Amino acid sequence: MIKETDLIALRDSLEGELEFDLLTKSLYATDASVYRRIPTAVTFPKNTSDIKKIIAFANRHRCGLIPRTAGTSLAGQCVGEGIVVDVSKHFTKIVSFDEKRKTVTVQPGVVRDDLNRYLKSYGLFFGPNTSTSNRCMIGGMVGNNSSGTTSIQYGVTRDKVFELQTVLSDGSEAIFSNVFKKDFEDKMTQNNLEGKIYKTIYQELSSKEVQKRVRINFPKPEIHRRNTGYAIDELIACDVFSDDNEPFNMCNLLSGSEGTLAFTTQITLQLDELPPQESLMIAAHFHSIEACLNAVAPVMKHKLFTCEMMDKTILDCTKNNTEQLKNRFFIKDDPEAILMLELRADNSKSLEQQKRALLTTLETSNFSYSNPILLRNEINQALELRKAGLGLLGNIVGDKKAVACIEDTAVALPDLSSYISEFSDLMRKYNQNAVYYAHAGAGELHLRPILDLKKKEDVVLFKKITDDVAALVKKYNGSMSGEHGDGIVRAGYIPFMIGEENYALLKRIKDVFDPKGIFNPGKIVDAYPMDEHLRYEIDRNEPEIETLLDFTDSLGILRAAEKCNGSGDCRKSVEAGGTMCPSYRATKNEKDTTRGRANALREVLTNNTNPNRFNKKELKEVFDLCLSCKGCSSECPSNVDVATLKAEFEYQYQKENGVSLRTKLFAYNNYLNNLGSIAPGLTNFFFSNKVTSTLLKSSLGIAKERDLPLLSTQSLRKWCHENLTAIQPKKPIKTVYFFIDEFTDHLDTNIGIDALVLLTGLGYQVLIADHKESGRTFISKGLLKQAKALANQNVNIFKDLVSQEIPLLGLEPSAILTFRDEYLRLCDTKEDAKTLAKNVFLIDEFLKSEIEVGNITSDRFTTDEKVIKLHGHCHQKALSTIQTTFVYLNLPENFKVTIIPSGCCGMAGSFGYEKEHYDISMQIGEQTLFPAVRKAPETTVIAAIGTSCRHQIKDGTQRKALHPVSVLRDALL
Repeated sequence: MIKETDLIALRDSLEGELEFDLLTKSLYATDASVYRRIPTAVTFPKNTSDIKKIIAFANRHRCGLIPRTAGTSLAGQCVGEGIVVDVSKHFTKIVSFDEKRKTVTVQPGVVRDDLNRYLKSYGLFFGPNTSTSNRCMIGGMVGNNSSGTTSIQYGVTRDKVFELQTVLSDGSEAIFSNVFKKDFEDKMTQNNLEGKIYKTIYQELSSKEVQKRVRINFPKPEIHRRNTGYAIDELIACDVFSDDNEPFNMCNLLSGSEGTLAFTTQITLQLDELPPQESLMIAAHFHSIEACLNAVAPVMKHKLFTCEMMDKTILDCTKNNTEQLKNRFFIKDDPEAILMLELRADNSKSLEQQKRALLTTLETSNFSYSNPILLRNEINQALELRKAGLGLLGNIVGDKKAVACIEDTAVALPDLSSYISEFSDLMRKYNQNAVYYAHAGAGELHLRPILDLKKKEDVVLFKKITDDVAALVKKYNGSMSGEHGDGIVRAGYIPFMIGEENYALLKRIKDVFDPKGIFNPGKIVDAYPMDEHLRYEIDRNEPEIETLLDFTDSLGILRAAEKCNGSGDCRKSVEAGGTMCPSYRATKNEKDTTRGRANALREVLTNNTNPNRFNKKELKEVFDLCLSCKGCSSECPSNVDVATLKAEFEYQYQKENGVSLRTKLFAYNNYLNNLGSIAPGLTNFFFSNKVTSTLLKSSLGIAKERDLPLLSTQSLRKWCHENLTAIQPKKPIKTVYFFIDEFTDHLDTNIGIDALVLLTGLGYQVLIADHKESGRTFISKGLLKQAKALANQNVNIFKDLVSQEIPLLGLEPSAILTFRDEYLRLCDTKEDAKTLAKNVFLIDEFLKSEIEVGNITSDRFTTDEKVIKLHGHCHQKALSTIQTTFVYLNLPENFKVTIIPSGCCGMAGSFGYEKEHYDISMQIGEQTLFPAVRKAPETTVIAAIGTSCRHQIKDGTQRKALHPVSVLRDALL
């Protein structure tokens, strides 16, 4: 047992960080697998010196070290009871690049897609391409020998690792790269651990009998995705052990070793030239899995760059995911499976010839029923649909999930159809409808049984199914671990898969590298049992947790948190695009991810017995930096909606701990603005005068750098009362209701006027109801009883007024979209809320739809030239789309509009005003938005839909941003 004083001493000696509080340890207790083990501590080393100190500590205390980058491993590689060593925060540099040799040297925390963005201008790339490529890191890819969709052309990670700089288990440094026989012999004479390793490898593998035994028992060499145990079968194919002229490279052994042999600090990769530019994809549709698999061998005779399969289970998951719905455009009817077949060529003529040849094969084989052809960005959309597959499986409601245990099997292509036929028979024996998903062209299919690992009988089944599949894979001399690694789930099968003698050899190799067993214990050799230390306690009594918000769509808030399967999409970088987890992008802390927040909520709700289970400081900490941007509700494949989870947490936590004055003031903002509007000049004086505003801000905990928003001279409601009738069209095209949100009413009255003038000027009759505020401020501050009352009142007001013919429109996304989002969880009359939600729209959505039916045309607007840069609101991007705004801003024929590829602006309502959040808020703005605005010429119009976004742009760049509706109103003739 390691003492706390020892951990403190280690922490004090490091330049990086070390944490051993319960929250941090809980966050690192899981990865994307089914396992959970609370580690002793988590450390974030800053340099190689830190790593040496951590290794020395582990040796002294006989403590395991679990290396970790993005934590997306499916087999439990990142789970253990020792110290988790997370290099994703500080080991993130591209060290050097050699264009002539086509190599790049990186630290292990470099994200795969970020590396390829850097390399693109040189016409080079790192080929292996996993479904997690926008957040997985090179160190993890090496440890796992990752491959992905491109392996049929570009091989696996092991094929690309040229050199590894490592720290060995005794703290010495070693560089592993190509060595020929003479150099190998010199290495053996070294009087250090590196020399001992080379000497042991030679002693173990030089025997022809041993080599023969390895070749017979290891997976077939033509299966290029094979990660069963240590790759000693790769080592014997070099000039040291054979007549081949290939050099020996220890990197072949370390790649796929899951951090059990050495700690990697630097990686040199061999790069490939970018694929040919001309490309197309044929998405072959099949009525059965069998027909799909039978088509693989014939189509693989063509030079395919991708041959990927998705089955109906995966495709059905995408129907319920907002982000992926738009990527389903090519799906015809209801296929049981799809093969995505990508062709590439240097010119269109060659590509056309390849296309005809492949279509001929598909048509003559008669396996597929439809073969749509995808071009350009359509290919990316289809690949994104496939990439989202693993996370989308988390959308299965309830405790039964598609479990990763046998999902990584690979066989030789000629064996694929027979293997799957026997596999299907085996699944039927267990009454399983397995999920078929993966890399068909590589002979690997991710086959997942649907199990409830909270139940003992299914845990037993978990083991039995894996036992039987292991026997089937062995029959075909395949690989139990194709690309996801052995980890915990499959390491126990290595002796069976490669034979006891070969396994004993692996153990001896592990012993020479790591005699005290400190490097990632329980993986590959001396494996942890596959059916112990699962994420959920078996046969537990599920906690009954009452909530104010309705979580019945997930069977309760606990299961809403459990939808997170750890795939880590929330860790993608700023450059990857999207919005999700803006605070993580600033801090790079796991607790600030969707995954971290969901895991923390699951841990706390499950493992504490407080009368109010939410009353824990750990939850207060993880939700503190959540901006409630809603990005996760659409970008997370499992639709884990942290903003909603946070609102419920805040409500429950405040029941026990009270509501601060600042929280009340922000929540009751509309009420206070109503009072201030009695004398707006006086109110604005207090808000803008240096002395009084400073006093207000300091007393309320508002950042001194912020300008307080000023009230309009009159409310929008008052303006409507005095002016709206006069501007109504005499022969309206349609009638609409307009929702006067609390922000537009008092703070952005002029924008509201612009919207009403635009709508009436275009021929629409606009009606105003005597409705309530949206409740957005109450929701964001956790005052859910107040929000519920407003939601019920608004639904009751509008349910008989609004219809498909007379929709309700709104300006501010965070306000109007509550009708389509939170109201469905708040309202007592659920059916009324659902019916109303179908007819509530952002004004942007309405204008786009009217353009499409021809009711609004460009001849109604100026022909003046204008360049516009558009920033989208987070809630609009999550619950609608920024494309609606892009479309109507482009309606005037000489308007040139570009969308700033920004995520969250960083303001997020009151978040950016709070003094403790100001720095993070501005850091988020600096990621993409502020630089883009500053770079724009003064003549360029900056447009932003959200009121918070416009304030943030003003504070961060001193540029005034306009609402797109105001821009269009000014263009109206």
